[in-house]
Amino acid sequence: MRVLRSSLGQDETGAVWRGAPYPVLVVDTAGVIAQANDAALRLLPEAVPGATLADSAPAWLSHAHASTTRLPDVPPLDVPPLDAALPDAALPDAALTDAALTDADLPEGVRGSIGAATFEARPVRDGDVIAWWLADTTDLERATQALHLERERTSFLDKASGELLSSLNLDRCLEVTARLAARHLADAALVILPPYRRRHPIAYCGPDGVVVREELAVDPEAVPGLAEALQGYPPLPSRWIDPAAAPGWLAREGLGEIGSMVVTALPGHGVPAGALVLLRGSGQACFSDGEEVFARLFAARAGAAMSAARLYAEQADITETLMRELLPPRVRSLHGVEVAARYRPSEHTARVGGDFYDLHPPAEPGDESLVVLGDVAGKGLEAAVLTGKIRHTLQALLPMAGDHQRVLELLNGVLLKGGDRSRFVTLVLASIQRAGNRVLLRVTSAGHAPPLVVRGDGRVDVASTKGTLIGMLERVTSVTDTVVLEPGETCLLYTDGITEAMGGPLGDEMFGDERLQEELRQCGGMPPEAITERVEMLSSQWVGGGDHDDMAVIAITAPRGAHLSAVGGHGRGRFTA
Repeated sequence: MRVLRSSLGQDETGAVWRGAPYPVLVVDTAGVIAQANDAALRLLPEAVPGATLADSAPAWLSHAHASTTRLPDVPPLDVPPLDAALPDAALPDAALTDAALTDADLPEGVRGSIGAATFEARPVRDGDVIAWWLADTTDLERATQALHLERERTSFLDKASGELLSSLNLDRCLEVTARLAARHLADAALVILPPYRRRHPIAYCGPDGVVVREELAVDPEAVPGLAEALQGYPPLPSRWIDPAAAPGWLAREGLGEIGSMVVTALPGHGVPAGALVLLRGSGQACFSDGEEVFARLFAARAGAAMSAARLYAEQADITETLMRELLPPRVRSLHGVEVAARYRPSEHTARVGGDFYDLHPPAEPGDESLVVLGDVAGKGLEAAVLTGKIRHTLQALLPMAGDHQRVLELLNGVLLKGGDRSRFVTLVLASIQRAGNRVLLRVTSAGHAPPLVVRGDGRVDVASTKGTLIGMLERVTSVTDTVVLEPGETCLLYTDGITEAMGGPLGDEMFGDERLQEELRQCGGMPPEAITERVEMLSSQWVGGGDHDDMAVIAITAPRGAHLSAVGGHGRGRFTA
């Protein structure tokens, strides 16, 4: 201030004071206005010198002045006389660069409204008078409020996206959308999905936060904009609905009179996702333009989540249908011959893989049954696709099942036509003929491990069969062996996922053929279910939590008559019907 007074004369400083762009009121401790510049008089015409602050200014300012005059005294400021110039500065703290008073000593300003505007008033004391500087903060307040609102909305959209995308369940997405919309956007909300079997799935959430699910046969054309919104694409602007003309199923009990209603599309990934209808009671303000835009931003996220959930559900249904065709069949007896099987895919999350088996009962009484066990190169879904092709081909070749060599030749030709000789398969064919309580087996291996025969006394024989794998060579050869099973004896077919399972104490040793045969020597006389379960359990324990190939095992057991030998093949065992 000393600088200002030294550079300006008395008349010049008075002109600066009167023409300062910020309103300034100088008030004594009794609340009487001593001075007011031109900006202050334009803002408060009654605030002339000699008037009281309480009569000419808003109550919030006079109350603040009364509180300020009761503050402890501070060192006097080096300020010009009241009729001299005051610094031309935006706020008093910017003007007091030469003052002894620091920012920390200044009383805090107060805020209030004058007309439609918002002002901040800050005091500067000089002995028995206080100069109140007023700054219009309306735009700042609006910007601050807008920024706070946008931060709240951004936070809500972020949380809503997380909640919506946390599940690919369409029903959950539907309910979450209705609940969030009713809680944050309106008094009540309805989420309407495209029709399914001529009825629209609907979720309604009212002020109580309870979501009600319905399926209604409604006419979207009766609600302006609803039919277009349900089309999903291209995105359309929100449509206002006259509450008086809206159908009864939109307005629900407990909401009272509807004041405003708007319908917004839920845009999906190029497919219809649904529509969102927001409702507010008559006591609430109508939706502003900003609220409408915010509702559309929420609808975009909800629509994307619901569309993803719908696509996932459709793909899951398709996958489930295809899986039913690829999964191994349920094991059953084949005309009195006991059969049991176990299957474990290599991938924990997969249900199918490269190992497979099929059981084909005889076409006519007295004919042979056919059991097929195979192992396709590779694992996972790619192997499962080839597995499905092989199983369907073998199904078509059943009329020739009596000639194993011919079946293998025809299957080999089909696979070679595919052109990819890295996609081959090994097989075991077992034709079953029952002769009383004995079973005659004709087994043929095509590049596969030969079957093992568990005798009643615990001996384990290896079937004398071999052959070339299928799908790689132009010419296939095979040797068929005939095996006779006495009552209670079992022929075991298995894939290399059993014997090549890596594990053991150090995790680097194969389960192996010898270990498998040794375990089977303890299974003489066991029912087929017990044998297959034991083999799978032992191999699974061997690999522990490590990786493994697909595993499949089938046990074919001759009927045991009235008695079953005890485990180990000794003793009369238990009686069976």
